[in-house]
Amino acid sequence: MKRASLQYRIMKYMLALTMTVLVLVITASYFVMAHSVRQEIGERALNIAETTAQHPVVIKALKLDASTPEIQQLALNIQQEVEAEYVVIGDENSIRYAHPVSERIGERMVGDDNERALQGGESYISQATGTLGKAIRGKAPVIDEDGNIIGVVSVGYLLDTIFLINLDYAKYLIIIFIIAMIVSALLSQFLTRRIKGQLLDYEPEEIASLLTQRNALLSSIREAILVVDMEGRIALSNPAADAFFPERDTIQGLPVQDVIPNTRLLDIIETGEAELDKMMMLGGNETLVNRIPIHRNGRVIGVIASFRKIEDIDTIAEELAQTKRYTESLRAQTHEHQNFLYMISGLLQLQEYEEVVDLIHQQQTENAALIAFVSRHIEDTYISAMVIGFYNRARELKIELALDQDSQCSTLPKTVEKHLLISLLGNLVVNAFEAVEENPVGERIVRFYVQESANEILFEIEDSGPGLAPELLPNLFKGKQSTKDAALRGYGLAIVQENAKALGAHVSVETGDLGGALFVIALPKEGQNGTRN
Repeated sequence: MKRASLQYRIMKYMLALTMTVLVLVITASYFVMAHSVRQEIGERALNIAETTAQHPVVIKALKLDASTPEIQQLALNIQQEVEAEYVVIGDENSIRYAHPVSERIGERMVGDDNERALQGGESYISQATGTLGKAIRGKAPVIDEDGNIIGVVSVGYLLDTIFLINLDYAKYLIIIFIIAMIVSALLSQFLTRRIKGQLLDYEPEEIASLLTQRNALLSSIREAILVVDMEGRIALSNPAADAFFPERDTIQGLPVQDVIPNTRLLDIIETGEAELDKMMMLGGNETLVNRIPIHRNGRVIGVIASFRKIEDIDTIAEELAQTKRYTESLRAQTHEHQNFLYMISGLLQLQEYEEVVDLIHQQQTENAALIAFVSRHIEDTYISAMVIGFYNRARELKIELALDQDSQCSTLPKTVEKHLLISLLGNLVVNAFEAVEENPVGERIVRFYVQESANEILFEIEDSGPGLAPELLPNLFKGKQSTKDAALRGYGLAIVQENAKALGAHVSVETGDLGGALFVIALPKEGQNGTRN
Protein backbone atom coordinates (compact mmCIF):
# COMPACT_ATOMS: atom_id res chain seq x y z
CA MET A 1 0.00 0.00 0.00
CA LYS A 2 1.43 3.34 -1.09
CA ARG A 3 1.91 5.83 1.73
CA ALA A 4 0.25 9.24 1.55
CA SER A 5 2.39 12.14 0.35
CA LEU A 6 4.21 14.43 2.77
CA GLN A 7 2.00 17.33 1.75
CA TYR A 8 -1.16 15.40 2.55
CA ARG A 9 0.21 14.11 5.88
CA ILE A 10 1.34 17.56 7.03
CA MET A 11 -2.04 19.06 6.14
CA LYS A 12 -3.83 16.21 7.88
CA TYR A 13 -1.77 16.53 11.06
CA MET A 14 -1.99 20.33 11.12
CA LEU A 15 -5.75 20.29 10.64
CA ALA A 16 -6.12 17.57 13.26
CA LEU A 17 -3.98 19.58 15.68
CA THR A 18 -5.84 22.80 14.93
CA MET A 19 -9.19 21.07 15.34
CA THR A 20 -8.15 19.50 18.62
CA VAL A 21 -6.91 22.80 20.03
CA LEU A 22 -9.97 24.69 18.81
CA VAL A 23 -12.37 22.10 20.20
CA LEU A 24 -10.63 22.24 23.58
CA VAL A 25 -10.52 26.05 23.59
CA ILE A 26 -14.10 26.47 22.38
CA THR A 27 -15.39 23.85 24.81
CA ALA A 28 -13.57 25.51 27.68
CA SER A 29 -14.80 28.92 26.51
CA TYR A 30 -18.36 27.66 26.34
CA PHE A 31 -18.29 26.27 29.87
CA VAL A 32 -16.65 29.42 31.22
CA MET A 33 -19.19 31.52 29.41
CA ALA A 34 -22.09 29.33 30.58
CA HIS A 35 -20.85 29.58 34.14
CA SER A 36 -20.55 33.36 33.84
CA VAL A 37 -24.04 33.69 32.36
CA ARG A 38 -25.49 31.51 35.06
CA GLN A 39 -23.68 33.47 37.76
CA GLU A 40 -24.74 36.77 36.24
CA ILE A 41 -28.39 35.74 35.98
CA GLY A 42 -28.33 34.44 39.54
CA GLU A 43 -26.95 37.75 40.83
CA ARG A 44 -29.48 39.60 38.70
CA ALA A 45 -32.33 37.56 40.21
CA LEU A 46 -30.96 38.19 43.70
CA ASN A 47 -30.73 41.96 43.17
CA ILE A 48 -34.30 42.08 41.84
CA ALA A 49 -35.54 40.00 44.77
CA GLU A 50 -33.80 42.30 47.30
CA THR A 51 -35.19 45.43 45.61
CA THR A 52 -38.69 43.99 45.44
CA ALA A 53 -38.56 42.91 49.09
CA GLN A 54 -38.01 46.53 50.11
CA HIS A 55 -40.97 47.90 48.12
CA PRO A 56 -43.65 49.50 50.39
CA VAL A 57 -46.49 47.82 48.51
CA VAL A 58 -44.98 44.43 49.27
CA ILE A 59 -44.45 45.18 52.97
CA LYS A 60 -47.96 46.63 53.32
CA ALA A 61 -49.65 43.72 51.51
CA LEU A 62 -47.86 41.03 53.53
CA LYS A 63 -49.26 42.49 56.76
CA LEU A 64 -52.74 41.65 55.52
CA ASP A 65 -54.39 38.27 55.79
CA ALA A 66 -54.69 37.74 52.03
CA SER A 67 -53.23 38.85 48.72
CA THR A 68 -54.25 42.15 47.16
CA PRO A 69 -54.47 43.14 43.48
CA GLU A 70 -51.71 45.76 44.08
CA ILE A 71 -49.04 43.23 45.09
CA GLN A 72 -50.01 40.86 42.26
CA GLN A 73 -49.79 43.65 39.69
CA LEU A 74 -46.48 44.85 41.12
CA ALA A 75 -45.02 41.35 40.82
CA LEU A 76 -46.24 41.02 37.21
CA ASN A 77 -44.82 44.43 36.27
CA ILE A 78 -41.44 43.61 37.76
CA GLN A 79 -41.43 40.18 36.06
CA GLN A 80 -42.17 41.76 32.68
CA GLU A 81 -39.63 44.54 33.14
CA VAL A 82 -36.70 42.26 34.10
CA GLU A 83 -37.77 39.44 31.75
CA ALA A 84 -37.85 36.90 34.56
CA GLU A 85 -39.80 33.66 34.34
CA TYR A 86 -41.59 34.52 37.54
CA VAL A 87 -41.65 36.81 40.55
CA VAL A 88 -43.29 35.08 43.49
CA ILE A 89 -44.01 36.76 46.82
CA GLY A 90 -44.97 34.73 49.88
CA ASP A 91 -45.64 35.40 53.57
CA GLU A 92 -43.77 34.04 56.57
CA ASN A 93 -45.51 30.68 56.05
CA SER A 94 -44.52 30.49 52.37
CA ILE A 95 -48.11 31.14 51.27
CA ARG A 96 -48.17 32.85 47.88
CA TYR A 97 -49.38 36.46 47.75
CA ALA A 98 -48.23 36.98 44.15
CA HIS A 99 -47.59 34.49 41.32
CA PRO A 100 -47.56 34.62 37.46
CA VAL A 101 -50.42 32.12 37.51
CA SER A 102 -53.12 33.80 39.55
CA GLU A 103 -54.89 30.48 40.32
CA ARG A 104 -51.89 29.45 42.42
CA ILE A 105 -52.12 32.46 44.74
CA GLY A 106 -52.90 31.28 48.23
CA GLU A 107 -51.10 28.01 47.76
CA ARG A 108 -47.82 27.10 49.43
CA MET A 109 -44.55 27.89 47.60
CA VAL A 110 -42.65 24.81 46.35
CA GLY A 111 -38.96 24.10 46.16
CA ASP A 112 -38.21 23.90 49.89
CA ASP A 113 -35.54 26.59 49.66
CA ASN A 114 -37.14 29.42 51.66
CA GLU A 115 -35.83 28.49 55.11
CA ARG A 116 -32.65 30.55 54.96
CA ALA A 117 -34.64 33.66 54.05
CA LEU A 118 -37.57 33.16 56.44
CA GLN A 119 -35.60 31.86 59.42
CA GLY A 120 -32.15 33.40 59.03
CA GLY A 121 -33.03 36.57 57.15
CA GLU A 122 -30.46 35.76 54.42
CA SER A 123 -30.51 36.83 50.78
CA TYR A 124 -29.08 34.15 48.50
CA ILE A 125 -29.08 32.35 45.14
CA SER A 126 -30.51 28.86 44.92
CA GLN A 127 -31.41 26.25 42.34
CA ALA A 128 -34.64 24.34 42.75
CA THR A 129 -37.58 22.93 40.84
CA GLY A 130 -40.79 24.89 41.10
CA THR A 131 -44.17 24.63 39.45
CA LEU A 132 -42.77 26.17 36.25
CA GLY A 133 -39.69 23.97 36.13
CA LYS A 134 -36.07 23.90 37.25
CA ALA A 135 -34.74 27.41 37.76
CA ILE A 136 -32.08 29.66 39.21
CA ARG A 137 -33.68 31.70 41.98
CA GLY A 138 -32.84 34.85 43.84
CA LYS A 139 -34.29 34.77 47.38
CA ALA A 140 -34.66 37.77 49.68
CA PRO A 141 -36.57 38.14 52.98
CA VAL A 142 -39.23 40.86 53.40
CA ILE A 143 -38.60 42.76 56.64
CA ASP A 144 -41.04 45.32 58.07
CA GLU A 145 -40.31 48.54 59.92
CA ASP A 146 -39.92 46.70 63.21
CA GLY A 147 -37.29 44.32 61.77
CA ASN A 148 -39.63 41.33 61.66
CA ILE A 149 -39.43 38.84 58.78
CA ILE A 150 -42.91 38.87 57.28
CA GLY A 151 -42.31 37.11 53.93
CA VAL A 152 -40.03 36.18 51.10
CA VAL A 153 -39.54 37.26 47.48
CA SER A 154 -38.42 34.71 44.91
CA VAL A 155 -37.29 35.78 41.40
CA GLY A 156 -36.58 32.90 39.03
CA TYR A 157 -35.06 32.23 35.57
CA LEU A 158 -35.62 28.77 34.08
CA LEU A 159 -32.53 26.72 33.22
CA ASP A 160 -33.99 26.04 29.77
CA THR A 161 -34.01 29.77 29.11
CA ILE A 162 -30.42 30.08 30.33
CA PHE A 163 -29.41 27.21 28.01
CA LEU A 164 -30.95 29.03 25.03
CA ILE A 165 -28.94 32.12 25.97
CA ASN A 166 -25.76 30.05 26.09
CA LEU A 167 -26.65 28.43 22.78
CA ASP A 168 -27.03 31.83 21.20
CA TYR A 169 -23.53 32.76 22.34
CA ALA A 170 -22.22 29.38 21.13
CA LYS A 171 -23.18 30.30 17.56
CA TYR A 172 -20.41 32.87 17.55
CA LEU A 173 -17.94 30.27 18.83
CA ILE A 174 -18.93 27.92 16.00
CA ILE A 175 -18.40 30.70 13.46
CA ILE A 176 -14.95 31.35 14.93
CA PHE A 177 -14.20 27.61 14.73
CA ILE A 178 -15.15 27.43 11.04
CA ILE A 179 -13.09 30.52 10.18
CA ALA A 180 -10.09 29.20 12.10
CA MET A 181 -10.27 25.83 10.32
CA ILE A 182 -10.39 27.52 6.92
CA VAL A 183 -7.41 29.72 7.78
CA SER A 184 -5.54 26.68 9.13
CA ALA A 185 -6.22 24.74 5.94
CA LEU A 186 -4.90 27.58 3.79
CA LEU A 187 -1.81 28.07 5.96
CA SER A 188 -1.06 24.34 6.08
CA GLN A 189 -1.34 24.11 2.31
CA PHE A 190 1.05 27.04 1.91
CA LEU A 191 3.47 25.59 4.47
CA THR A 192 3.48 22.10 2.94
CA ARG A 193 4.22 23.52 -0.49
CA ARG A 194 7.16 25.49 0.92
CA ILE A 195 8.48 22.43 2.75
CA LYS A 196 8.14 20.23 -0.32
CA GLY A 197 10.00 22.83 -2.37
CA GLN A 198 12.84 23.00 0.13
CA LEU A 199 13.04 19.19 0.17
CA LEU A 200 13.30 19.14 -3.65
CA ASP A 201 9.93 17.34 -3.80
CA TYR A 202 11.33 14.29 -1.99
CA GLU A 203 9.17 12.33 0.41
CA PRO A 204 10.54 11.61 3.94
CA GLU A 205 10.99 7.94 3.14
CA GLU A 206 12.99 8.83 0.04
CA ILE A 207 15.14 11.26 2.04
CA ALA A 208 15.78 8.64 4.74
CA SER A 209 16.71 6.07 2.09
CA LEU A 210 19.06 8.50 0.35
CA LEU A 211 20.66 9.47 3.67
CA THR A 212 21.19 5.83 4.61
CA GLN A 213 22.68 5.08 1.23
CA ARG A 214 24.90 8.15 1.44
CA ASN A 215 26.22 7.24 4.90
CA ALA A 216 26.86 3.65 3.82
CA LEU A 217 28.57 4.86 0.68
CA LEU A 218 30.80 7.34 2.53
CA SER A 219 31.75 4.74 5.13
CA SER A 220 32.62 2.17 2.50
CA ILE A 221 34.79 4.51 0.42
CA ARG A 222 38.44 4.29 1.42
CA GLU A 223 39.15 7.62 -0.23
CA ALA A 224 38.93 10.55 2.17
CA ILE A 225 36.08 12.96 1.42
CA LEU A 226 35.43 16.46 2.78
CA VAL A 227 32.52 18.80 2.07
CA VAL A 228 33.05 22.49 2.82
CA ASP A 229 30.20 25.04 2.91
CA MET A 230 30.19 28.66 1.78
CA GLU A 231 31.45 29.82 5.17
CA GLY A 232 34.56 27.70 4.82
CA ARG A 233 33.54 25.17 7.48
CA ILE A 234 33.70 21.40 7.11
CA ALA A 235 30.09 20.29 6.74
CA LEU A 236 30.78 16.58 6.20
CA SER A 237 33.64 14.12 6.43
CA ASN A 238 33.83 10.37 6.09
CA PRO A 239 35.84 8.04 8.40
CA ALA A 240 38.73 7.94 5.94
CA ALA A 241 39.04 11.73 6.12
CA ASP A 242 38.84 11.70 9.94
CA ALA A 243 41.72 9.22 9.99
CA PHE A 244 44.00 11.89 8.51
CA PHE A 245 43.56 13.94 11.68
CA PRO A 246 43.72 11.48 14.62
CA GLU A 247 44.61 14.25 17.04
CA ARG A 248 41.10 15.69 16.72
CA ASP A 249 37.94 14.08 18.05
CA THR A 250 36.01 15.46 15.10
CA ILE A 251 36.70 17.83 12.25
CA GLN A 252 33.10 18.54 11.26
CA GLY A 253 32.06 22.11 11.97
CA LEU A 254 35.65 23.39 12.10
CA PRO A 255 37.03 25.98 9.66
CA VAL A 256 38.82 24.08 6.93
CA GLN A 257 41.67 26.60 7.09
CA ASP A 258 42.37 25.53 10.70
CA VAL A 259 42.39 21.83 9.81
CA ILE A 260 44.24 22.07 6.47
CA PRO A 261 46.27 25.31 6.42
CA ASN A 262 47.46 24.82 2.83
CA THR A 263 44.01 24.05 1.46
CA ARG A 264 42.80 25.51 -1.82
CA LEU A 265 39.16 24.68 -1.18
CA LEU A 266 38.29 28.31 -0.42
CA ASP A 267 39.76 29.31 -3.78
CA ILE A 268 37.50 26.79 -5.50
CA ILE A 269 34.47 28.41 -3.84
CA GLU A 270 35.51 31.76 -5.31
CA THR A 271 36.49 30.57 -8.79
CA GLY A 272 33.95 27.77 -9.21
CA GLU A 273 36.52 25.76 -11.22
CA ALA A 274 37.38 22.14 -10.46
CA GLU A 275 40.90 20.91 -9.84
CA LEU A 276 41.55 17.24 -10.53
CA ASP A 277 44.46 14.96 -9.56
CA LYS A 278 46.52 17.64 -7.82
CA MET A 279 49.38 16.82 -5.46
CA MET A 280 49.67 18.26 -1.96
CA MET A 281 51.16 17.45 1.45
CA LEU A 282 48.53 16.58 4.04
CA GLY A 283 49.42 15.45 7.54
CA GLY A 284 52.99 14.76 6.45
CA ASN A 285 51.80 12.49 3.65
CA GLU A 286 52.00 13.06 -0.07
CA THR A 287 48.41 13.07 -1.20
CA LEU A 288 46.48 13.10 -4.47
CA VAL A 289 43.55 15.55 -4.26
CA ASN A 290 40.45 16.31 -6.33
CA ARG A 291 38.51 19.54 -5.64
CA ILE A 292 35.08 19.96 -7.23
CA PRO A 293 32.61 22.85 -6.62
CA ILE A 294 29.01 22.07 -5.66
CA HIS A 295 26.41 23.98 -7.70
CA ARG A 296 22.78 24.65 -6.96
CA ASN A 297 20.50 26.80 -9.08
CA GLY A 298 23.50 27.97 -11.05
CA ARG A 299 25.62 29.15 -8.13
CA VAL A 300 28.34 27.61 -6.00
CA ILE A 301 27.12 26.55 -2.56
CA GLY A 302 30.19 24.63 -1.43
CA VAL A 303 33.04 22.40 -2.50
CA ILE A 304 33.81 18.71 -2.16
CA ALA A 305 37.34 17.36 -1.91
CA SER A 306 38.53 13.78 -2.18
CA PHE A 307 42.09 12.83 -1.34
CA ARG A 308 44.17 9.76 -0.77
CA LYS A 309 47.74 8.99 0.14
CA ILE A 310 49.97 8.23 -2.81
CA GLU A 311 51.25 5.16 -1.01
CA ASP A 312 47.68 3.88 -0.75
CA ILE A 313 47.24 4.32 -4.48
CA ASP A 314 50.46 2.40 -5.09
CA THR A 315 49.23 -0.33 -2.77
CA ILE A 316 45.98 -0.61 -4.68
CA ALA A 317 47.86 -0.92 -7.96
CA GLU A 318 49.93 -3.71 -6.48
CA GLU A 319 46.86 -5.51 -5.15
CA LEU A 320 45.13 -5.24 -8.50
CA ALA A 321 48.16 -6.86 -10.11
CA GLN A 322 48.20 -9.74 -7.64
CA THR A 323 44.90 -11.53 -7.16
CA LYS A 324 46.09 -13.52 -4.21
CA ARG A 325 47.14 -10.47 -2.19
CA TYR A 326 43.86 -8.80 -3.07
CA THR A 327 41.93 -11.80 -1.72
CA GLU A 328 43.97 -11.79 1.48
CA SER A 329 43.24 -8.09 1.95
CA LEU A 330 39.53 -8.74 1.60
CA ARG A 331 39.77 -11.44 4.27
CA ALA A 332 41.54 -9.02 6.61
CA GLN A 333 38.86 -6.41 5.99
CA THR A 334 36.22 -9.02 6.82
CA HIS A 335 37.86 -9.52 10.23
CA GLU A 336 37.88 -5.79 10.80
CA HIS A 337 34.29 -5.41 9.68
CA GLN A 338 33.08 -8.12 12.04
CA ASN A 339 34.91 -6.57 14.96
CA PHE A 340 33.47 -3.19 14.13
CA LEU A 341 29.95 -4.60 14.12
CA TYR A 342 30.54 -6.15 17.57
CA MET A 343 31.73 -2.81 18.88
CA ILE A 344 28.68 -1.02 17.43
CA SER A 345 26.45 -3.64 19.04
CA GLY A 346 28.04 -2.92 22.40
CA LEU A 347 27.74 0.85 21.98
CA LEU A 348 24.05 0.50 21.25
CA GLN A 349 23.57 -1.75 24.29
CA LEU A 350 25.02 1.09 26.37
CA GLN A 351 22.40 3.36 24.78
CA GLU A 352 24.99 5.67 23.30
CA TYR A 353 22.67 6.04 20.31
CA GLU A 354 19.25 5.25 21.59
CA GLU A 355 17.52 5.76 18.24
CA VAL A 356 19.58 2.99 16.57
CA VAL A 357 19.24 0.49 19.44
CA ASP A 358 15.60 -0.11 18.51
CA LEU A 359 16.59 -0.77 14.86
CA ILE A 360 19.38 -3.29 15.55
CA HIS A 361 18.38 -4.93 18.83
CA GLN A 362 14.58 -5.12 18.61
CA GLN A 363 14.54 -8.73 19.73
CA GLN A 364 17.29 -8.51 22.33
CA THR A 365 17.05 -7.47 25.97
CA GLU A 366 19.79 -5.87 27.96
CA ASN A 367 21.61 -7.85 30.56
CA ALA A 368 21.34 -5.48 33.53
CA ALA A 369 23.85 -7.36 35.66
CA LEU A 370 26.44 -7.31 32.87
CA ILE A 371 25.99 -3.61 32.21
CA ALA A 372 26.19 -2.85 35.92
CA PHE A 373 29.44 -4.84 36.20
CA VAL A 374 30.95 -3.18 33.15
CA SER A 375 29.88 0.27 34.33
CA ARG A 376 31.55 -0.26 37.71
CA HIS A 377 34.76 -1.90 36.52
CA ILE A 378 35.38 -0.56 33.00
CA GLU A 379 34.92 3.16 32.56
CA ASP A 380 36.12 3.41 28.97
CA THR A 381 33.14 3.40 26.63
CA TYR A 382 34.88 1.63 23.74
CA ILE A 383 36.20 -1.27 25.81
CA SER A 384 32.95 -1.70 27.75
CA ALA A 385 31.01 -1.58 24.48
CA MET A 386 33.24 -4.26 22.98
CA VAL A 387 32.85 -6.46 26.08
CA ILE A 388 29.06 -6.20 25.97
CA GLY A 389 28.98 -6.87 22.23
CA PHE A 390 31.14 -9.97 22.55
CA TYR A 391 29.15 -11.10 25.59
CA ASN A 392 26.02 -11.18 23.44
CA ARG A 393 27.90 -12.91 20.64
CA ALA A 394 29.22 -15.52 23.07
CA ARG A 395 25.71 -16.16 24.29
CA GLU A 396 24.58 -16.83 20.72
CA LEU A 397 27.46 -19.26 20.26
CA LYS A 398 26.74 -20.93 23.62
CA ILE A 399 30.14 -19.82 24.91
CA GLU A 400 30.72 -18.65 28.45
CA LEU A 401 32.52 -15.30 28.36
CA ALA A 402 33.91 -15.03 31.89
CA LEU A 403 34.65 -11.46 32.96
CA ASP A 404 37.30 -11.48 35.68
CA GLN A 405 35.86 -9.88 38.82
CA ASP A 406 39.17 -8.15 39.53
CA SER A 407 39.05 -6.25 36.26
CA GLN A 408 39.41 -2.49 36.55
CA CYS A 409 40.08 0.16 33.91
CA SER A 410 39.48 3.88 33.71
CA THR A 411 38.94 5.93 30.56
CA LEU A 412 41.71 5.47 28.01
CA PRO A 413 43.91 8.48 27.19
CA LYS A 414 42.45 10.57 24.39
CA THR A 415 45.38 10.10 22.05
CA VAL A 416 45.20 6.28 22.12
CA GLU A 417 44.01 5.11 18.74
CA LYS A 418 41.06 3.25 20.14
CA HIS A 419 40.03 1.62 16.90
CA LEU A 420 43.43 -0.12 16.79
CA LEU A 421 43.07 -1.33 20.38
CA ILE A 422 39.53 -2.57 19.77
CA SER A 423 40.70 -4.35 16.61
CA LEU A 424 43.56 -5.95 18.52
CA LEU A 425 41.37 -7.18 21.37
CA GLY A 426 38.55 -8.12 19.05
CA ASN A 427 40.70 -10.37 16.91
CA LEU A 428 42.01 -12.18 19.98
CA VAL A 429 38.50 -12.68 21.35
CA VAL A 430 37.24 -13.97 17.98
CA ASN A 431 40.19 -16.37 17.81
CA ALA A 432 39.35 -17.54 21.35
CA PHE A 433 35.73 -18.14 20.31
CA GLU A 434 36.88 -20.19 17.36
CA ALA A 435 39.31 -22.13 19.54
CA VAL A 436 36.54 -23.40 21.85
CA GLU A 437 33.80 -23.96 19.28
CA GLU A 438 34.63 -27.68 19.01
CA ASN A 439 34.34 -28.16 22.79
CA PRO A 440 31.11 -29.56 24.24
CA VAL A 441 28.59 -27.01 25.40
CA GLY A 442 29.45 -26.09 28.98
CA GLU A 443 33.19 -26.42 28.35
CA ARG A 444 33.41 -23.50 25.97
CA ILE A 445 34.99 -20.86 28.17
CA VAL A 446 36.73 -17.61 27.26
CA ARG A 447 38.08 -15.36 30.02
CA PHE A 448 38.59 -11.60 29.66
CA TYR A 449 40.62 -9.57 32.14
CA VAL A 450 41.78 -5.96 32.18
CA GLN A 451 43.78 -4.19 34.89
CA GLU A 452 45.22 -0.71 34.99
CA SER A 453 48.40 0.15 36.83
CA ALA A 454 50.40 3.34 37.13
CA ASN A 455 52.42 2.75 33.96
CA GLU A 456 50.41 0.40 31.76
CA ILE A 457 47.10 -1.29 31.05
CA LEU A 458 47.16 -5.10 31.05
CA PHE A 459 44.72 -7.23 29.06
CA GLU A 460 44.40 -11.03 29.24
CA ILE A 461 42.35 -13.19 26.92
CA GLU A 462 42.30 -16.91 27.72
CA ASP A 463 40.34 -19.81 26.24
CA SER A 464 39.63 -23.44 27.10
CA GLY A 465 40.51 -24.65 23.61
CA PRO A 466 43.22 -27.11 22.61
CA GLY A 467 45.94 -24.47 22.76
CA LEU A 468 48.56 -23.60 20.14
CA ALA A 469 50.85 -26.19 18.60
CA PRO A 470 54.52 -25.62 19.59
CA GLU A 471 55.60 -25.44 15.94
CA LEU A 472 53.37 -22.39 15.42
CA LEU A 473 54.81 -20.32 18.27
CA PRO A 474 58.05 -19.06 16.63
CA ASN A 475 56.17 -17.53 13.70
CA LEU A 476 52.87 -16.95 15.41
CA PHE A 477 52.56 -13.26 14.49
CA LYS A 478 54.19 -13.49 11.08
CA GLY A 479 51.77 -13.69 8.20
CA LYS A 480 48.99 -16.26 8.30
CA GLN A 481 48.87 -18.58 11.29
CA SER A 482 45.74 -20.53 12.14
CA THR A 483 44.63 -23.79 13.68
CA LYS A 484 41.80 -23.76 11.12
CA ASP A 485 41.87 -23.87 7.32
CA ALA A 486 45.16 -22.20 6.48
CA ALA A 487 43.90 -21.18 3.07
CA LEU A 488 41.04 -19.14 4.47
CA ARG A 489 42.14 -18.10 7.99
CA GLY A 490 45.06 -16.78 9.98
CA TYR A 491 44.74 -13.03 9.42
CA GLY A 492 43.62 -12.13 12.92
CA LEU A 493 47.03 -12.57 14.59
CA ALA A 494 48.77 -10.65 11.84
CA ILE A 495 46.39 -7.77 12.44
CA VAL A 496 46.99 -8.11 16.17
CA GLN A 497 50.73 -7.72 15.68
CA GLU A 498 50.33 -4.72 13.35
CA ASN A 499 47.97 -2.94 15.74
CA ALA A 500 50.14 -3.74 18.78
CA LYS A 501 53.14 -2.25 17.02
CA ALA A 502 51.19 0.89 16.14
CA LEU A 503 50.07 1.22 19.78
CA GLY A 504 53.51 0.49 21.25
CA ALA A 505 51.99 -2.51 23.05
CA HIS A 506 53.61 -5.87 23.77
CA VAL A 507 51.76 -9.13 23.08
CA SER A 508 52.82 -12.46 24.57
CA VAL A 509 51.23 -15.91 24.56
CA GLU A 510 51.41 -18.86 26.95
CA THR A 511 49.34 -21.78 28.17
CA GLY A 512 46.58 -20.66 30.51
CA ASP A 513 44.88 -22.29 33.48
CA LEU A 514 41.91 -23.24 31.30
CA GLY A 515 44.16 -25.44 29.15
CA GLY A 516 44.12 -23.27 26.06
CA ALA A 517 46.03 -20.21 24.90
CA LEU A 518 46.51 -17.17 27.13
CA PHE A 519 47.29 -13.91 25.34
CA VAL A 520 48.66 -11.05 27.44
CA ILE A 521 48.72 -7.49 26.06
CA ALA A 522 50.67 -4.81 27.90
CA LEU A 523 49.69 -1.34 26.69
CA PRO A 524 52.08 1.28 28.13
CA LYS A 525 50.67 4.63 29.15
CA GLU A 526 53.88 6.14 27.75
CA GLY A 527 53.88 6.21 23.96
CA GLN A 528 56.58 4.76 21.75
CA ASN A 529 58.43 8.05 21.70
CA GLY A 530 58.24 8.51 25.44
CA THR A 531 55.23 10.80 25.30
CA ARG A 532 52.29 10.08 27.53
CA ASN A 533 49.19 9.01 25.65
